[in-house]
Amino acid sequence: MTHTSDGLPRPRATWPREAAVTATAFALCLLGGVVQVDDTLSPPSAAAYVIAVVSCAVLPARHRAPLAVLAATTAAGVLVPPLGLLLTPLIVAPAVITAYSYTLAARTERRAAGAVLLASAVLAASVPLSGGFSWKDASRMGVMAAVLLVAGVLGHSVRNRRAYLAAVEERARRAEESWDREARRRVAEERVRIARELHDLVAHQITLANAQATVAAHLFDTRPEQTRKSLAELVETTGHALDELRATVGLLRQSGDAAAPAEPAPGLARLPTLLESFRRAGLEVTVHQEGTARPLPPGVDLTAYRIVQEALTNVTKHAGTGSARVGLAWNRDRVTVTVADDGKGTRTGSHGSATADRPPGYGLIGMRERATAVGGRLFAGSRPEGGFLVSTELPLPPARDTARGTDGATTTEEDRMAAGRTGDGADGDAP
Repeated sequence: MTHTSDGLPRPRATWPREAAVTATAFALCLLGGVVQVDDTLSPPSAAAYVIAVVSCAVLPARHRAPLAVLAATTAAGVLVPPLGLLLTPLIVAPAVITAYSYTLAARTERRAAGAVLLASAVLAASVPLSGGFSWKDASRMGVMAAVLLVAGVLGHSVRNRRAYLAAVEERARRAEESWDREARRRVAEERVRIARELHDLVAHQITLANAQATVAAHLFDTRPEQTRKSLAELVETTGHALDELRATVGLLRQSGDAAAPAEPAPGLARLPTLLESFRRAGLEVTVHQEGTARPLPPGVDLTAYRIVQEALTNVTKHAGTGSARVGLAWNRDRVTVTVADDGKGTRTGSHGSATADRPPGYGLIGMRERATAVGGRLFAGSRPEGGFLVSTELPLPPARDTARGTDGATTTEEDRMAAGRTGDGADGDAP
């Protein structure tokens, strides 16, 4: 294993090529020695063999010391006329090869150009003049100068071509690494999104089922009719949970697009149905609205729905109270969604934090991630007067006509939520 001038290893497989290049240069030198000064042809003389042997012997070292080899081969070419030989491009073939190799591996282009120009000038100046300076002498000098310059230009072009290909390969490698990082990032984001959706679905349904089963067990001996009702609601809740899990897993297992359109994502329009499911589980939920309701973008609408769902699920699991309040405040550029309770909390790690007997939950983490993903923000913490508060601000699109009242669908939705209230105390207790 040898090394080039730039420190890169040169494999042994290049030695056959070096031997071929040296043999070719030796043959060209001897062929140049056939042409005599009087333009006659004769077998190579001993001087031609000496020039060929000396100049070709140093040729394999041109990768390790290209400047020294260029000087040696140029000096051998300068000795051609004093030895009675005709100075031609053939007899200086080792110098031409070395000029090409030096421009290919030189550290700077200026140094390579200077060395090749100097070698060309030296060889051109060594052309013997026949009496006065004739056109024949000028042509021979031009040919000797040009042959090394052409070799240098060719080496410079090959060097630029290799640098360009190396830069293209490096950009392709970096682009591939960037694509891999982007693909891994997208996969990680998709895993978090799927985990968040499954958490919201499972936590909501399982919490309701647990509450209904607790009610049924508590009333089993004293109120059998109420127990049957709770068990029927438990069957319905678990059936809904299985349906939603089946649909979610089915979407994950699909290799392509769905053949039929999927069910629209839930939003605030389904809030009455959601609140009714909690009321059946024993949690009385009151709703208070402020401002004029407006249609929400799908992502914001789903986020608001999931935050209310998860917050009420946490109330059912941890708050130790039978009531909660949901607030919707519509402003010019945002909607504020609040869920509050006045419970004392049955566990020190309520609302998604860690407890002594179970690992930390992901409810608050998921709600905060959802709010941040759509450009909103979320606050969750204990209330000074007791209980727990979840409050999020979500951005709204600009209102086209703020003076216009709500349409019939919105009014109907508000009536449905008002009809589901218990009592009239929600207005005064809204957080």
